[in-house]
Amino acid sequence: MYEAKSKEIVLRRVREALAKSAPFLPPTPDFVNSVHPAPVDDMSVVFVQNFINNSGTFFYCESEEDFFDQLFAFKREQNLQHLFVWEPNLQHILYHAGIDYTESEDGFINQAEASLTGCEALITRTGSILISSANAGGRRLSIYPAMHIVVAKASQLVPDIKDGLQLVRDKYKQQFPSMVSLVSGPSRTADIEKTLVMGAHGPKQLVLFLIDDLPHS
Repeated sequence: MYEAKSKEIVLRRVREALAKSAPFLPPTPDFVNSVHPAPVDDMSVVFVQNFINNSGTFFYCESEEDFFDQLFAFKREQNLQHLFVWEPNLQHILYHAGIDYTESEDGFINQAEASLTGCEALITRTGSILISSANAGGRRLSIYPAMHIVVAKASQLVPDIKDGLQLVRDKYKQQFPSMVSLVSGPSRTADIEKTLVMGAHGPKQLVLFLIDDLPHS
């Protein structure tokens, strides 16, 4: 008798639930449009603001010649004796500009105070630099030296991370680099007693020379 009554109660609740209108269903998530809106201001302005907020050191260069002048002055100001440069195109332009650099890997472990590399893209939203292992510097030049110097062009600015990754896919196609990384300011950690320590797992200083190669009206 008790079992039959319990069954009747369950069936009645089921019938009552079916008689009610369906609950409100939330709209289907939008997987197409970006979560983050496009920058309202000029991308270069937004990028620089975010890059400096990440504790990066920034230099604006009106031209390639201006880059040579500012790099020469910065190198002298910082008293950099060993600036490691392994990318052939960078070696070529520095040689013709009369700027000393170290192209050999000899003494790299003990003398790598600074490195100069290019990059794949500049991510506006995060103020980050997208680098990969595809260049001649590989992984070491962006990680081991105490100072990582990057030279980039304004035409490499993209709104977001997905845009930067698309550039890498389009550039390398089937030969996608084994390492793609976002560099957002100097290396840092606060694992020990919540005290911020710079350069714990990489360069203590990230320096960007941005060459303006965009047309101006």
